[in-house]
Amino acid sequence: MARQQGRDWARYWRSADRPLEAMHAHFAEHAYHRHSHETYSFGVTERGAQAFTCRGAAHTSAAGMVMAFNPDEPHDGHADSELGFTYRIVHIGPELITGLLAERVPGRAGLPLFREPVVFDPVLADALRALHDGLATGGRLRQDELLADTVAALVRRAATGPAGALAAAPTTGRAAVRAADLVRDLLDAAFAEDLGADDLAGATGLSRYAVYRAFRAVHGMSPSDYQRQARLRAARGLLAAGRGVAEVAAEVGFADQAHLTRWFGRYYGITPGAYRRSAV
Repeated sequence: MARQQGRDWARYWRSADRPLEAMHAHFAEHAYHRHSHETYSFGVTERGAQAFTCRGAAHTSAAGMVMAFNPDEPHDGHADSELGFTYRIVHIGPELITGLLAERVPGRAGLPLFREPVVFDPVLADALRALHDGLATGGRLRQDELLADTVAALVRRAATGPAGALAAAPTTGRAAVRAADLVRDLLDAAFAEDLGADDLAGATGLSRYAVYRAFRAVHGMSPSDYQRQARLRAARGLLAAGRGVAEVAAEVGFADQAHLTRWFGRYYGITPGAYRRSAV
């Protein structure tokens, strides 16, 4: 959903079935009244600077900085200059955080607490940008992977708790190979479906995190990368048979023609239309 008023604009995304929301916005005139969220809120400033008060002190998030608000933590916010600021923010429900962490560290108790509302950490900034892009344009499996990795990175690098608590060893051995092969067979058979990490876990009997680590260890890429590759290979076959690009995009599981075109070019160096013409 997009909104624009004067020099300000905002685009909002919300999950239909879990506590997960995201916004990309530019604010020069808008000022946030003091408020809090029932979720964790993680933002990254892209341009300009945002000034706000939180925990009894004044803070500024400039370009490249990460903001981390705990649930029910009051804060306000406004542009630090007339030029305004552009930022991305993701709101994640505490129960979703709990579930993701429990898979990586079985028996882990309690929720993380983020020490500082502003952190300069390029790794976290990149992770949040990737997560935001994935929520807006990616399939369910890619979203699940990015969400799990970003939450783990945030907790490991910016939250209270023992350092390295999330650095679990990768799954190895026969169980890993069996799980990875089951997932590969599922992705080959249902590549066009919007599968999620829960579907892969259900097919193997392992946790979502264990499945992800096992698949990467055995096949050298994430399940979402393999799914996209399977879709592109199917697209090549349909395009070679003369099918239209938009029709093929829908049939193999891409969001639209532009989505297929972008990834087709990244993998093969040409557009789907050019490939179709050469094949025909």
